[in-house]
Amino acid sequence: MSAEHTNHEHASEHEGMSKKKIWQVFFYLLGITAIEFFIALYLIPKGILGHGMGNFFYIVLTLVKAFYIVAYFMHLKFEKFALKTGITVSLIFIIYFIVLMLIEGSYQFVQMN
Repeated sequence: MSAEHTNHEHASEHEGMSKKKIWQVFFYLLGITAIEFFIALYLIPKGILGHGMGNFFYIVLTLVKAFYIVAYFMHLKFEKFALKTGITVSLIFIIYFIVLMLIEGSYQFVQMN
């Protein structure tokens, strides 16, 4: 395999990432972080949003940020379908187990007190 062929493969692998797209994803992440700060510093202390709903929004917003980081900065968006599917299924199981642990922990907290 020649060096030219290898360089061409590597260049075509990252064609979807332009400077414009990088900045666009950066501002998405910045906006999501600003929303998280707004929730933490304004909505929850003023009593507009409860702690349970605040935690739910934090988890959802964190998962959205994780998607953007993994998809664009770790280049998963440009990978083959089988790899994306395997990682997505694993992530779904991890989220499922986290939800089960939160439910179990909540149950034990209520029953112990």
